[in-house]
Amino acid sequence: MLALIQRVTEASVRVDGEVVGAIGPGLLALVGIEPGDGEAQVARMAERVLGYRVFGDDAGRMNRSLVDAGGGLLLVSQFTLAADTRSGMRPGFSTAAAPELAEPVFNRLVAECRSRHATPVETGRFGAHMVISLVNDGPVTFLLRA
Repeated sequence: MLALIQRVTEASVRVDGEVVGAIGPGLLALVGIEPGDGEAQVARMAERVLGYRVFGDDAGRMNRSLVDAGGGLLLVSQFTLAADTRSGMRPGFSTAAAPELAEPVFNRLVAECRSRHATPVETGRFGAHMVISLVNDGPVTFLLRA
């Protein structure tokens, strides 16, 4: 499982012109599910996304996590994140979990994050064509693996 996290001042996701998820300050996490991902990866990724220290403390150092900062979390499933891009000029998707396997794992990650985080945890819509708007704060962007 991979998550590309971005510290944002705001982010939203639209499907067919309708906003289906939106947050103010917090993290946008684009999540790629790989074959074999399960409960262990869900637990580890929830821990990392919620606990990764990317928010400034009083001295301006990145010493505060999303939980510490109390920000929102927008989780968006993105199978292309798990693509194999090592060779050629076209991505391969054998390294991404099939939708019927990935959706329950993604939903489990959403539930785990919601159970551990008091502020809003929003999502996109699995498998839909989504339009994501964000204002990256910093910019601060990290690729996490579970």
